[in-house]
Formats: sequence, structure tokens, C-alpha cells
Amino acid sequence: MVKTSQHPVTRNRCSAGSILIVLVFFLLLALLVGSSILYYVVLRDLPSIAALKEYRPSITTRVYADNNELIDEFYMENRKLVRFEEIPSLVIKAFLAAEDARFFEHRGFDVQSISRAFFRNLRAGRIVQGGSTITQQVAKALYLSSEKSYSRKIKEAVLAYKIDRSLSKKEILNLYLNHIYLGHGAYGIEAASQVYFGKRTRDLKLSEASLLAGLPKAPSSYDPYTSYQRARQRQTYVLSRMVEDGHITEEEKNHVLQTPLPLRSIRPRDRVAAYFIENIRRYIQGKYGSDALYKEGLEVYTTLDIRTQQAARDAVERGLKELESRQGYSRDMVQGALLCMDARTGAIRAMVGGRDFSKSEFNRATQSRRQPGSAFKPIIYAAAFDRGMTPATEIVDAPLAFEDGMGHAWTPQNYDEEFLGPISLRTALVQSRNVVTIKLLQEIGVDYAIAYAANMGISSRLARDLSLALGSSAVTLQELVRSYAVLANGGKIVEPFMIKKIVDRTGYVFEEHTIKVEQAIDPRIAFLTTSILQDAVESGTGQRVKSIGRPVAGKTGTTNDVHDAWFVGFTPSLVTGVWVGFDQQRPLGNQEVGGLAAAPIWLYCMERALANKPVESFPVPDGIVFVRRNEGALPEPFIDGTAPPDAIPADAEGSTSTEEEGEEDPGWKFRFPF
Repeated sequence: MVKTSQHPVTRNRCSAGSILIVLVFFLLLALLVGSSILYYVVLRDLPSIAALKEYRPSITTRVYADNNELIDEFYMENRKLVRFEEIPSLVIKAFLAAEDARFFEHRGFDVQSISRAFFRNLRAGRIVQGGSTITQQVAKALYLSSEKSYSRKIKEAVLAYKIDRSLSKKEILNLYLNHIYLGHGAYGIEAASQVYFGKRTRDLKLSEASLLAGLPKAPSSYDPYTSYQRARQRQTYVLSRMVEDGHITEEEKNHVLQTPLPLRSIRPRDRVAAYFIENIRRYIQGKYGSDALYKEGLEVYTTLDIRTQQAARDAVERGLKELESRQGYSRDMVQGALLCMDARTGAIRAMVGGRDFSKSEFNRATQSRRQPGSAFKPIIYAAAFDRGMTPATEIVDAPLAFEDGMGHAWTPQNYDEEFLGPISLRTALVQSRNVVTIKLLQEIGVDYAIAYAANMGISSRLARDLSLALGSSAVTLQELVRSYAVLANGGKIVEPFMIKKIVDRTGYVFEEHTIKVEQAIDPRIAFLTTSILQDAVESGTGQRVKSIGRPVAGKTGTTNDVHDAWFVGFTPSLVTGVWVGFDQQRPLGNQEVGGLAAAPIWLYCMERALANKPVESFPVPDGIVFVRRNEGALPEPFIDGTAPPDAIPADAEGSTSTEEEGEEDPGWKFRFPF
């Protein structure tokens, strides 16, 4: 038998092949295991990017005045979306040159940039360079943390690749430019343009675009307000890259660098209507929630009149300073509030809830309840006229005394501590006689007066006793203004409101105010009361405001201890109320009554608010006649059939009805505008 043996070379080749197969097997196994580990440890929890097509970032809610002027904003992230088509090509080129010159060539991540960053980080022994593309920055900003690790970079690259496959380059750029943080609370190019330069993105120049394009790398390090030179150095880099990429010329670059860069002041916006705005904020947050308020980019259209609001703020400060000077108080001790409302619609035109919102957010126009004093009296008199009394009805102004059955006596006094005997209700209200008003309340009944006040818009709880006649029950300034608006508006009541309309980012109308007008009291009663309050301005306690030179009706109010001073006055279209006092319920000082402490503030405000506006007269309703109570007296209005029997018809010396004559009666200059 012949023995055979395998050639050594052949045997070695078989062994080598077997080893190679084994190595390949283990390599494949290692790759499989490694990829599995990579997937489960790193990539398993990657988010879906399907939602990017319906991307809804947080957007700033903007609040507008009545003339659509922006007055304030609410946001967690100050972001204003801008359509890609509105972004100038120069802006896009600046950001591409600074952040990702090969944006249109790679598929979400740039191997060249990543390799360069990898070897630099390897040499440094730590991560010193990212090499991220714009798409990777989008992935990081929307889905990932700011952690510096290789696992995060892997996730970032995979997500960027998926984003690049799902969205167009234009869509990715649009996401980036609307989402990127650019410092000073500004997210996105539109917000940053307004923060740094006070303009829209579409109006940016090369110098401005190149500065903004340098910020994404490190907004705080390149902040032009705190590190101007570093910001300019970064801008130089951006411009140089734009030259290299052929976007601009060397001459254009040099021109930018040789020209000073004007920046917008970063001082806080002048919050001329802080209390008004805070009311808006609380309302929206309470009704629609914080997400809607701070993230949904609502457009809030309000009733605020900027000119009137500025006049109101300045008037309150001026009047309070004058009071402090008279009394020798240190500055900022006395508080004040002012509310101006459209009598016909209820639209609030101005609101000052206190002296300094930054020191106290408590709104003294809507939240504070204080005793109105004599400013409550017009409601009592209107109720009496509705009971059949007239301005000519006489009541004896004489001492009163009440006992409570426990040995305690109440002896109300007039302010001047004098008594005039029999006087008409017109005279009593013009001169604000306390005792007559108490007797009047006795006559009509406390319960009737309370119901009448509620019908005129007073919602606070009122005391069921005769002290109600002197304004002992606390009310808000807004309630009092609303009740006076009933007089100004021919007996019709309206609901005060501040928001005309709220619209979301899609144009959906969240709400829109509908003006509702209801007849609360007889228009003739409203006119009679108004005519007396006009006389109170001409010759009574409100004389300080008659220099305004147009028809005005109004009433002062002062509490017995001079804790509160009021003046509420109105024209046919605007009702404005003023309150002055200490938060701590202490006396304002000697003689600081409503006519001295509050009325001047009303005048300062309304002189500016009504400047260049037509003079209005109070319209005379049907069923009103004018008579003279004696020869040579001025005409007085009465409900037809209620005038004193010995009165002289006013038309005996010429008709006073301007409605019939078709021209304005000049008599208002003396007492009654009609």
C-alpha cells in the first residue's frame, strides 16, 4: 500500500483559510454586537422627526394699543416667526458662511468637518471643536441636550441625516433661522433683528446681518453690548468667509469694518401702561392657560389709547408730587389711581393702578375698595328723581341726631359745619350737603337706593344704613366710573372691557368683544343728574376743573377722616375717575379734599386727552323741558310735567332746544351745556 501525505504548503493554506473565516465570522459578530449595543445604548431612543413638518415653536404673544401700536409682549422665549421668503439673500449667505459653507453639498452632516474636529479633539484630549452643520444644530436645538460627548454627537449626526432626507434645504434653513438662540433672550433672526437693531429681518443691512451671523457660536461671548471688540472680530471672520465664498467683495467687507455699528438701546421698554398690561396678562393666563399666553404667539388687540394713557400716568405723578410738596411728605408716599373709560362702549382708554408698578403690582383702580365719600351722592339723587322728586324739591338742611339704643349718638355734620335751612336738591348736590343727602336717603329708603346703585353698576356690598348717603361703603374706582358712565350715556350701562380681540398664530379668533348696551335708568333722570353735576363743576365742589373749557359734569368725594380723596368727571364720551390716598389708611393732610387732591389730576389728564378733539354737549332726551324759576334766572331742566307751577317757560325768551333749532346754545359756557 502506498502512503500519501498532504503537501505542507497546502496544509498551511487550509489553516490560514480557516483562521480567516473564523476572523471574519468574529468580526461580523463583533460588528453585529457592536451595532446592536450602539443602537440600544445610543440610538434606540432617538425621537421621530415626522413632527418637524408641523413644527410649532414657542412664539411671543404681542399686545397692541387701540391704534395697533405694539405696547408689550409676553414670552418664555422671545421668538417671532418670519417666512423664509421674507429673509434677504444676504442674511442667508452670512449665516451659511459663518456656520456651514457646504450646507447645500452634504447630507445633514459633513464628514470633512467632523474628521477635522475629531483629530483636533484627539490631540487636545478633550472636546474643543464641534464641527456641526446647520442641520446638526437644528437636531441639537430641537431634540438633544447641550452635553459634550461622542454619544450625543453620534445621535446628532444620525438625526441630521434623517432631517436632511425628510426636509428640503429651504425648510431646514427656515427652521434654523427661526429657532436659533442669538442672545439677550432673542430666539430666531426676527426677534434678534428687533432686539439689536430695532428693525425687521427684511430690512437688515450687510453690517447687521454679518454681526448676527457671528452670534450662534457663542452669543454671550460675542455680545456686542458687553464685548464689542470681540463681536467685531467675529464679524470680521464672517465677512472674510463671505468674501472667500464669493458672496461679497473685499471692498464691501472693508466698508462695513470701517463704519461704526449702531445698536439699539437695550434699556427696558417704557411700560407706560403696566397695570393695564398686567390685567391683560392675568386674564389670558386665567382663561386660556400659561402655554397659550407664553407660547402660542397670540395677537391681543386692546382698547388702550396711548396718548390718554401717557397723560394719565403723568397727571397722577404730577398731582401726587404737588400734594407731597404741600404737606411736606417724603417722595413716593402717597398713592393714586386713575381710570378713563369710553362712556358709550365701556372701552377702557387709560388705567393707572398706582404710582410705580415695579414697587407694587396692586391695582388700586380695580382691586382696591375704598370709601367714596360724597362721590357716591349722585347715585342717591338719581334714585330720588326716579322716586318722583325733582331738582327743585326742597329739604331742610338742619341738624340731625340718631341713637342706636345703646347710648351712642350719631350727629352727622356738613363739611363746613353750617346749616342752610330749606334748600333745593340741586343746591344740595352742587354744594354736597351731607345732612340733606341723609334725609333724602331716609325718604327713598336704603334698600331702594342699594338696588338702584346695583342697577348702575355698583357690585360691591353696600351697608344697609343711612351712612350709605355719605359714601361709607367701600367700592372700586372702576365701579364708580362705570356708574357715572350711566349718567353720561343717557341712562345706558355698558360693561368695562380692555380686550377687543385675541387671535392666534393661525388667524383663529380666540375671542372678540361684543359691546352690549342696556338701558339701566330713565334717560331723563340721567340728564337731570348730569345737569346738576355740570353745575357742581361750574360753581360747586368741582370748580377746579372748569378751566378745561368744555362741557364737563363731575363730583368730588372726601371721607370724613380725609383718608380718601376722589373726583369723577365726564364729558358725553369719556368718563374719568381719580382716587388719592395712602395704602395704610391714614389722613392725607389738612384740607386735602377731593377738589384739591384729586380734581387737579383729572384736569391734567383730560386737558391732554381731549386736546384737539371736538367739543361735545350732552344731548337732551325727549321729555325734558327748560324753565326759569324766576325772572333773570338761568334755564333749568325738568321732566315734562314736573316743573314748579310758578316757573317761567324758557322759550318765553327764546327756545333752548338745540335739537330743534339745529345750532349750539352758548348757555353751556355759564352753566348747562345742551
